[in-house]
Amino acid sequence: MSIVLDAPSRPRPKPGILDIEPYVGGKSKIEGVAEPIKLSSNENILGCSPLAEAAFAKTAHKLNLYPDGQCSELRAAVSEKLNLQPARLIFGCGSDEVFTMLAQAYCEPGDNVVQGQYGFLAYRIAGRSAGAEVRFAKESHCRVDIDAVLAEVDDRTRIVFIANPANPTGTWLSGPEIRALHEGLPGHVILVLDGAYAEFAEDPGYDDGIALARRSNNIVVTRTFSKLYGLAALRVGWGYAPLAVIDALERIRGPFNVNLPAQAAAVAALGDDAFVERTLELMRVWRPWLTQQLGGLGLEVYPSQANFVLARFPKTDGRTAAEAENFLASKGFLVRGCGGYGLGDCLRITVGLEDHNRAVVDVLGDFMKG
Repeated sequence: MSIVLDAPSRPRPKPGILDIEPYVGGKSKIEGVAEPIKLSSNENILGCSPLAEAAFAKTAHKLNLYPDGQCSELRAAVSEKLNLQPARLIFGCGSDEVFTMLAQAYCEPGDNVVQGQYGFLAYRIAGRSAGAEVRFAKESHCRVDIDAVLAEVDDRTRIVFIANPANPTGTWLSGPEIRALHEGLPGHVILVLDGAYAEFAEDPGYDDGIALARRSNNIVVTRTFSKLYGLAALRVGWGYAPLAVIDALERIRGPFNVNLPAQAAAVAALGDDAFVERTLELMRVWRPWLTQQLGGLGLEVYPSQANFVLARFPKTDGRTAAEAENFLASKGFLVRGCGGYGLGDCLRITVGLEDHNRAVVDVLGDFMKG
């Protein structure tokens, strides 16, 4: 007996998967340039802690072993550093994995997640992969608008994603704004406060949300070791959540999702306060300098509390963001075009070393002069 099919039989992904735009990271190569200056991915320009490097190297003879699935040593280190309850922590292959686990655990077709108009691309991927609708709340001056977010929330909303400070804009919400947003959400909605750049935020009004999360049953705060600690290659992040949320996520988390060298390096990085201070001092000096200098070239630069700045370019031929990106690449500098975020007239520039920052301003000065 034979089976006749109307069309060739082949595996097909579930509805909606092929409608997702794949994530495209910042460029890392320039044809003909052996070692470009990479200011496109918000990596730590200082590298990482020498203590983290040493800890990583010490795991070389253990590569045949599975890692600790509970990240016990790292769990204890994070808990002690930030005064958190160990049982309320979950670790992931970057904080991106935590976003995906949340969407998989709490969303189904017909549900929705809400994010800012220019929110991090990983949020929409996580939501859509779980079959949820993704709603975008309009932003004012590239800054999350609390009222606009709340206006998108309904009885089928499951998660609200907020990066604070935000990527790719660098803008941030104050403590009162975060509290107002949380108070305006129904109890069934999880508020995710993505703090990938939280350590760089030193504005007096900034609040990372951890204190609020300690006494809430619907807030998840996430962090990553990729930015401040310079461990982007190792992909390790964490979330701090209510115990009921942790229980749900642990049921779908991969058993060994954070590798052994990553755990060792992250523990060591947490203990190197000197390296952290060097990184933060670099931001204190050169983030405002870069903002001021780019503004002096006639560009609109958004206030940033992250390790990058976002600059808006004219739409006039010869002065556009895309042309500026290409011009910088011709001089050996990689920055991030933001067309994928709906900000096609903007470039995101990671704060570099002094020589990098001065050179970028000089090159853009030449570009703007034509």
